[in-house]
Amino acid sequence: MTGSATAGIDPTVPPSGPGCVECGQTGSWWLHLRRCAECGHVGCCDDSLNTHATKHAVATGHPIIQSFEPGEDWFYDYRTQTFVTGPELAAPHSHPADQTVPGPADRVPRDWQRELEERR
Repeated sequence: MTGSATAGIDPTVPPSGPGCVECGQTGSWWLHLRRCAECGHVGCCDDSLNTHATKHAVATGHPIIQSFEPGEDWFYDYRTQTFVTGPELAAPHSHPADQTVPGPADRVPRDWQRELEERR
């Protein structure tokens, strides 16, 4: 971690749910999940089809995300484009461990890797 951040983080706010909010609304799928450290919004990462975590940050001005993957606790600051340190956020700290990656399993196409490559 290269820096520390406190502005843009509210450790009392729980995550919005176990998966990407917008992908859940549209029936899409994601590769990895990120959690807004300010409001708890869970969105899909930049390697996912829809990049909802970054879109949320741009739309709201909420600058810091934390990984929402099991076993990961890193923070990232969009303003400085660096990894930063932050406090422990309200539980849960990741999507359920039995949730597939990519996920959710019932929405992931068989050729998901090709689909991601075509989007790049």
